[in-house]
Amino acid sequence: MRLRTIDDMGEAKKEIERIGAGKKGIEIMAPKAVYRTIKIDSLDNRMANIIKQEMLSIGGEAALSKDSLMSDSKITDVLLMGTMKQYQILMKKLREQSFNLPNIADEIKNILENIDNFPATLKFKNYSFDWSRRTYIMGILNITPDSFSGDGLLGNTEDIVEIARNMVRNGADIIDIGGESTRPGAEPVSIDEELNRVIPVIKRISKIKDLDIPISIDTYKPEVAKKAIKSGASIVNDINGLRSEGMAEIVAKEDVPVVIMHMQGTPKDMQRNPTYDSVVEDIMKFFKRQIDYAVDMGVDRNRIILDPGIGFGKTTEHNLEIINRLSEFKSMGLPILLGPSRKSFIGNILNLPVTERLEGTIAAITVGIINGANIVRVHDVKEISRAARIADAIKMTRYS
Repeated sequence: MRLRTIDDMGEAKKEIERIGAGKKGIEIMAPKAVYRTIKIDSLDNRMANIIKQEMLSIGGEAALSKDSLMSDSKITDVLLMGTMKQYQILMKKLREQSFNLPNIADEIKNILENIDNFPATLKFKNYSFDWSRRTYIMGILNITPDSFSGDGLLGNTEDIVEIARNMVRNGADIIDIGGESTRPGAEPVSIDEELNRVIPVIKRISKIKDLDIPISIDTYKPEVAKKAIKSGASIVNDINGLRSEGMAEIVAKEDVPVVIMHMQGTPKDMQRNPTYDSVVEDIMKFFKRQIDYAVDMGVDRNRIILDPGIGFGKTTEHNLEIINRLSEFKSMGLPILLGPSRKSFIGNILNLPVTERLEGTIAAITVGIINGANIVRVHDVKEISRAARIADAIKMTRYS
């Protein structure tokens, strides 16, 4: 006798099939083997208590505030606890109820489907990123004199192009080009200065036939994004999460993929005592707002990538919690980008300078991939690409 940990439906079906159950039996039993907890924020007490009673009636559970039955209390958070089978029954029951409960059932359905499935394949230009195949590598090209990691490459364009070539040879799937340092405490640069740094490099790389690779422009300035796209960039990587006026309109008009990153504050002040009610929940709420805003502005939802912003307005503890709970972001049904490369939380834990954080980066990225990262943004492409292949091989045993 032994413990058998089962995390998803694919793994449940595979294990039950291995035992020798029939096809119909597998479909019936697999949902009973997978346990999920779902949190609903700020739900009307009447709805919350209906959900609790329905969940209890089918052998599940729902935790509510002890004050949810008091007359002066109107809302409560809810933590649902049950198997996939119990959720199937719950959703059917909720669709027969009044209030907003049928919509709650739809939201539960979407979350459960997103957790057990990969995001839709991202297709743009002549590129296709199938998230069910592997993790994709984004190589970093900082065209700045003051990158936090010491890799600022401001200088000869041809030297920079050769570095890009090496990244592609070593496994990069995307080249991310930035012209403004976003290290903690960094001062912003002018639009003209940023354009002068990045546009020549983007134009040069985009015209090299053997470097047929998507270029991402790392900027929060709409003017820079627009010019970069015209010059050959095909992804916008926005540390400001589409909060700059005009950025969403440009992304929508050009119909390019966009990375919505979470950042508390600005690079200049983001590490001055960052605080959260609950870091993962707060980031999820930010993503929900920005996704809704982007879609309202005409951005294709299937072209959105989410980045929780490791090191951008987070303490070491915040960063560790985000990586540990990264799988929760899968509930949004969109690709996840993780960027822990050489970040200060690694240095804080290991007491090492930025030049000696490769092993820590590999460890963080490996855990991130296992927990659901679809893209990793890195400086050390060769080493991380190799580590990612191993992490992918381990993760994919769940689905084979």
